[in-house]
Amino acid sequence: MPRVLAGDSQLSRAVRWVHVTELLNPADFLEGGELVLTTGMPYPEDPSKLRGYVDQLADVGAAGLIVELGHRYRKVPEELVAACRARDVPLVELARGVRFIDVTQTVHALILDAQGALLRRGRDIQDIFTALTLRGASPEELVHTTAELTGAPVVLEDLTHRVLMCELLGRPYEPVVSAWARRSRAAPTPEKLAPSGPEGWLIAPVEDHHGPWGRLVLLDSRLNTEPDPEHVLVLERASVALTMARLAGPAWWERRAHRSVLRDLYERRFRSPADARARAEALGLPAFGHRLFAVVIRHTRQDGEGEQLDERIAKALSQTGVRALVGETAPGRIGVLLALAQASAWQPVAERIGRLAREELGEEAVVAVGPGVTDLSGIARSWLEAEQTAEAITPASFERWFYVPADVELPELLGVLREDTRLQRYAERQLNRLIEHDDRNGGDLLPALRAYLTAAGNKSVAAKLAGMSRQAYYQRLHTIERLLGCDLEAGLQRTSLHVAVLVLDARGAAAPAI
Repeated sequence: MPRVLAGDSQLSRAVRWVHVTELLNPADFLEGGELVLTTGMPYPEDPSKLRGYVDQLADVGAAGLIVELGHRYRKVPEELVAACRARDVPLVELARGVRFIDVTQTVHALILDAQGALLRRGRDIQDIFTALTLRGASPEELVHTTAELTGAPVVLEDLTHRVLMCELLGRPYEPVVSAWARRSRAAPTPEKLAPSGPEGWLIAPVEDHHGPWGRLVLLDSRLNTEPDPEHVLVLERASVALTMARLAGPAWWERRAHRSVLRDLYERRFRSPADARARAEALGLPAFGHRLFAVVIRHTRQDGEGEQLDERIAKALSQTGVRALVGETAPGRIGVLLALAQASAWQPVAERIGRLAREELGEEAVVAVGPGVTDLSGIARSWLEAEQTAEAITPASFERWFYVPADVELPELLGVLREDTRLQRYAERQLNRLIEHDDRNGGDLLPALRAYLTAAGNKSVAAKLAGMSRQAYYQRLHTIERLLGCDLEAGLQRTSLHVAVLVLDARGAAAPAI
């Protein structure tokens, strides 16, 4: 007939062992976590000594106190109950006699079985992370495995409290990583894995060649309780695996994190604008109160140079105080998300990026900047316009460090759409007779028409461009009008032919493929 008299809120404490004692100074024989069984035989009548007895149990961290009635007391003294309540020590009375040996044997068997199971589970956990390490698993996979094994959100942060990687097991980002830097600083890294900070996080250090590099954080929501021993094992093994991954060679983990967030923003993978803002801010990008610009760098290098360039761009921007996310978003593409103060000019920053890209990648590099937005919800549109601009511009078409959507004119637009079969059929219908005539006769009617259209209908200028006498050139224009059944003086017809020629030029072939 057990009855709880005090310490109700602490009944979830882990019991490390069961100890039977009738001594007034039990703390000398305890290490913490013991459940103390007693009949109360030596309890003094002096209430102050009862309080001292409970203080010893509380100070050493005993799990609780069980008093069996019948030998000394018919009722647990009120002074003992009050002392246990004051120190929040669980106190249980047993109205009937119990063989303490039965209690100790049963509980110790349970504890030893649990310890054996934990040892076996520990070997399994070690095998899992050893296998991941040997096959060179990515840090994302290590973080994901940690979250799966514990069933709790896991965050990998660097020493500046930026969230580089996280696995939230389907939870939204906003409530988990919002105001991360402030919350993380409130949770110091303990010497031994134990709940830390006001939210009770489990934290394990991650190191590299230079010493401490960052922390692996398990967001366990069970406050004021002993950590799950299995969670501790998982976090220890995971932090070792991440440290070994850092020591294995250049990791570029920050770039990987930037690349992941950039892709999620561009592809609108976040559940809500609040989620996107929380994730970007947790990575160090101020998403509120700033103007945001999407920058796309298009290049043709295939030797991994792009991955090194994004690191150099990030470093160069950081040295000038510019906050940005930088990462390779696709083969031949580097993305930069700039966060600039409202009053600052974006053009100098874009020019700095363009100069660095040209220095590293040569003249084939094209830097395009999308329209500025004031909220991350609009960055996908800015990104799309920057991507389309970078795709349309050819390196030889302009002599600028960067380009904006307004730089995309008709030739560049047709260059982007050159694979569209509707445009190809249009060009074929407009120019097929002319091309076939040149093919049969080795003629030069198509170059003559191109010169006429380039000169905006000025025949004298067009003749010089074509390298012909005016009489010979005029004759070719008449032949073109006869073959195509058109009037080259008519503005709409001339525009239609000009578009068709530009489509051919964009395709880079004598005739469009059908």
